[in-house]
Amino acid sequence: MNETTQVSVALPNREPTLRVVAMPSDANYVGDIFGGWLMGQVDVAGSIPALHRAKGRVATVAVNSFVFTQPVFVGDIVSFYAEIVKVGRTSITVDVAVYSQRDPARPSCVKVTEATLTYVAVTDERKPRVVPPAD
Repeated sequence: MNETTQVSVALPNREPTLRVVAMPSDANYVGDIFGGWLMGQVDVAGSIPALHRAKGRVATVAVNSFVFTQPVFVGDIVSFYAEIVKVGRTSITVDVAVYSQRDPARPSCVKVTEATLTYVAVTDERKPRVVPPAD
């Protein structure tokens, strides 16, 4: 599916966990955003609900899945929606869905990435600790 045949979708009906604009410094020479940049942003977005749930420091221990479904381009407004899907004794698993809004002249929104990451709650010494009970 090329850029002109993408089907526009609606953003989820909630506030994004993170929203950034893809910049030229995040792209290769033809204007496609590096997958590694997107992976880093997904990790940041996933860590936000994890650290709130853990009530402190977390560390990424696994990228369980990561699927790029569409490219991201310079100038896209990229929105990250993170949601906790599992809490273990010391771990927290988070799903992150990523959408790009593009072309203000002909606005469209496409889902570009889905990922699942696992974080572990850690002490200041970076040793695993028990995730406290939910409020």
